[in-house]
Amino acid sequence: MGTGTGTGTGDADGTRVVTVGSMKAGAAAEAAAQRDALAAAAAPGAFPYKLVATDLDGTLLRSDETISPRTRTALEAACAAGAAHIVVTGRAVPWTRHILDDLGYKGIAVCGQGAQVYHAGEHRLLTSVTLDRQLAGLALAKLEAEIGPLALAASRDGVDGEVLVGPGYGVQEGPLPFVPFTDPAELWSAPLNKLYIQHPGLSDDALTEVARQVAGDLVGVTMAGEGVVELLPLGLSKATGLSLAARRLGAKAVDTIAFGDMPNDIPMFGWAARGVAMANAHDELKAVADELTTSHDDDGIALVLERLLAAGSGDGASPVDGASPVEGGERE
Repeated sequence: MGTGTGTGTGDADGTRVVTVGSMKAGAAAEAAAQRDALAAAAAPGAFPYKLVATDLDGTLLRSDETISPRTRTALEAACAAGAAHIVVTGRAVPWTRHILDDLGYKGIAVCGQGAQVYHAGEHRLLTSVTLDRQLAGLALAKLEAEIGPLALAASRDGVDGEVLVGPGYGVQEGPLPFVPFTDPAELWSAPLNKLYIQHPGLSDDALTEVARQVAGDLVGVTMAGEGVVELLPLGLSKATGLSLAARRLGAKAVDTIAFGDMPNDIPMFGWAARGVAMANAHDELKAVADELTTSHDDDGIALVLERLLAAGSGDGASPVDGASPVEGGERE
């Protein structure tokens, strides 16, 4: 990974400073009871963290890619109590922007596994780290020499960067746009923030492990979801981007609670003061989490935030019907 910094849209691989909140109110009918119950707990000083960092897929977003009114309300209450909410996602900006816009999210988000710090309100990149294409090509060559041909996709850098998908790569169903390619030269023709790899015979966990063993000295390797194994700039992680964004927001690691569900959230949990894994989380993340909550489809984030708000208000009980203490644990 290059280490130079600069401005503009230069073609060199490396770090570029290229300089896009608050949540929309949830459906009023569904959220009114939760909002009223949380109002007393939302006084400044009633929440123990300055920063609430949430992954998107499998964490903040439900299976239908929506956020429940209860979770919206809990986040609004935490923000009213002095915290800031920040999205920290593996998705690059082009695959994240529409979600943030729909939410009315106007602040800073961390995208692309930490490669991009994005100002959602201004629709611009504040920082961007690109993959060294020469090192990435060498990493792929070593990996394919070890385990055979891989199916490839790539995320191009920039607010409007395309996702290129090569022959045989299994694209998950959904509305996210991509551009098919057949000429390998297209893969390397513009700056990238990550590569995606798939193997016809290896599981995601097995592919991640062998990629780390074979090419981990050249690129970072992470598993971000089903069928999503990624090659990144060496040393880059969600913790990298979150630490940069937190500095801009005047927050530190000790001020941060983080929510996630996949192994790519492990560095973020290591950086934050407290890491909360969803019930649907990968076992590797559960093993390092400070706490387990219910699933992304069962208001897992809201349950934790409501409990913390209630404790801060001196109530000592969950302020919303249906909320209950979650299973806890300490890192070993």
